[in-house]
Amino acid sequence: MLPRRLLPKVTASLAEVAAVALLGPRQVGKTTLALEVAGKRPSVYLDLESESDRAKLAEPELYLAQHADKLVILDEIQRTPQLFRSLRGIIDAGRRRGQGKGRFLVLGSASIDLLKQSSESLAGRIRYLELAPFDAGEVGSDRLDDLWLRGGFPESLLAKSDAASLRWRTDFIRTYLERDVPQLGPRIPAETLRRLWTMLAHQQGGLLNAAVLARALAVDGKTIAAYLDLLVDLLLVRRLMPWHGNVRKRLVKSPKVYVRDCGLVHALLGIGDREALLAHPVAGGSWEGMAIESLIAAAPDGTDAYFFRTSAGAEIDLLLKLPGHRQPWAIEIKRGLAPKIERGFHLACESVRPERRWVVYGGVERFPLADGIEAVALGDLCEELSAA
Repeated sequence: MLPRRLLPKVTASLAEVAAVALLGPRQVGKTTLALEVAGKRPSVYLDLESESDRAKLAEPELYLAQHADKLVILDEIQRTPQLFRSLRGIIDAGRRRGQGKGRFLVLGSASIDLLKQSSESLAGRIRYLELAPFDAGEVGSDRLDDLWLRGGFPESLLAKSDAASLRWRTDFIRTYLERDVPQLGPRIPAETLRRLWTMLAHQQGGLLNAAVLARALAVDGKTIAAYLDLLVDLLLVRRLMPWHGNVRKRLVKSPKVYVRDCGLVHALLGIGDREALLAHPVAGGSWEGMAIESLIAAAPDGTDAYFFRTSAGAEIDLLLKLPGHRQPWAIEIKRGLAPKIERGFHLACESVRPERRWVVYGGVERFPLADGIEAVALGDLCEELSAA
């Protein structure tokens, strides 16, 4: 099993707060990670999609009082959001008895209801952690090509063949649209949402133009905004916002939009193998999206991510504002093995004045490209960010 970067954070958080919420899309590995944590301490695991486990919590105060000395793992908590009100009283009572840390690990598919219920009822008692699909820093350079083609969902990444991986992702998309989204959010026609998701995949890394999407789907702009909000809340799509620093330039104000898992991009577009991917126009945007997700996942907690683009064409693919740093790190992303710095990157850096400048590329060596600019492999920069 590939180790997850988040495991030490989950363990450390349970030592500091009463409840930890581990959020992420379905099938991303939340249950596997939680059971690994459970193997190191007395614990109870309840799957709230199971009718028998839900029945145990018909009187939650009575049942959970029997396990006050254990870590209680509540999987798919969005199925019973009313539990949060009970957890609040149980946590407060435990604090008075000196049992104020590491009581609950709740797992959820990042639904809007989950975030709302927990923020209302467990304010100051819960810490949120996000488990994303595997990233380049976790899989290593040997599996980087598989990660790019198949994406980071464990069942897809570790499938026996590219064809088996594609079948898994196709089934995942269908199940999410037909079963999971109706459970997690407002009622949306599955085919309409699939068409929007596919359009976003075609435009991977492009500027959001809601009016064009609305016309293509024959809906209004507010509907597109609502659909996109849902995909963002479910951690399936990322809106990368433009840098808003004090720069005296005409800046692009629209966000960039990425389907967060590159394997889902390829499944939505019917790309089944590496040769088909290399021949497809989405290849560059897909690799850029994989790199951005990997770098954001590796960055310290509290890091803010942006891009920079002026109307004159100066551009930085990714700006990371790390906590405690006055200026951001500027990162240009190139898929090829012989990266070249474009004039627009130099002009953008003159405006932003980043603390460090990097060019992530598809090779493995690390070398200077220009004064103050280093070319670096994706996995190496992930390690650099993890240590920052």
